[in-house]
Amino acid sequence: MTDITPLNAAPDLAEQAYRAIIDAICDGRYVAGQRITQEALAESLAVSRQPILQALLLLKRDGLVIDAGGRGVMVAPLTADHIANLYQVRSVLDGLAAREAARRKANLSFRLIGAGRAATRGRDLRAMIEADIAFHRAIYEAADNPVLLQAAERNWNHIRRIMGATLSQAGARHAVWDEHEKMLELIVSGRPDAAQQQALLHCEKAGESLVARLGSMNDSGSDKTIHSKPDANPGSSSNSSSNSNSNSNLPSDNHQRRQA
Repeated sequence: MTDITPLNAAPDLAEQAYRAIIDAICDGRYVAGQRITQEALAESLAVSRQPILQALLLLKRDGLVIDAGGRGVMVAPLTADHIANLYQVRSVLDGLAAREAARRKANLSFRLIGAGRAATRGRDLRAMIEADIAFHRAIYEAADNPVLLQAAERNWNHIRRIMGATLSQAGARHAVWDEHEKMLELIVSGRPDAAQQQALLHCEKAGESLVARLGSMNDSGSDKTIHSKPDANPGSSSNSSSNSNSNSNLPSDNHQRRQA
């Protein structure tokens, strides 16, 4: 039999760079319209420019960055049309997933809610996003339809980014998990119609809120895209943030603008 070189279990550098940049976009370290360069990313992530180039090509394919003219790219704007279109699709998929999970009376754990509420009490925006993603992924997996999960995953990074914009507003965080808890109660009690309706309302409310927020910024003459910078938590004296994670060596906004 022909020998085949064993694969490395760890993701290759391009994949790691791709994930690191996505995380930075989703948690607000890179904001809409911000220019980023291969040189700055390569220096920050301590890799050559080749994996950075490959990562940026993937990000352009996904629509998360766009050409900035000359050297470099910039983070794609988060527009009202994009949010409305994405949430129109998401509401249908989330509703179907909730319905199928409820039809099976999926035994989903309320620890998902506890983890989400715990994350909202902190200042780590990435932890909030990951808790939100974990909740919705659990519902999709409980629906037991791989095609449905694959359809949702195609836009998962865009949804993560919009979740970052939603959860960056302190007032919205607890309401989101109140809605999640109600949805979970309907699923585990086996109420497909009500679970589907709750998922639809949850998505519609989130999408409408973001579009309204974008409209108010446009009316005031401010930037026409939503940035996902987290609010300061006045109840905490800690200086910790999502930048304390493994990708904290990505440049800050000010450093990145100097590199552009």
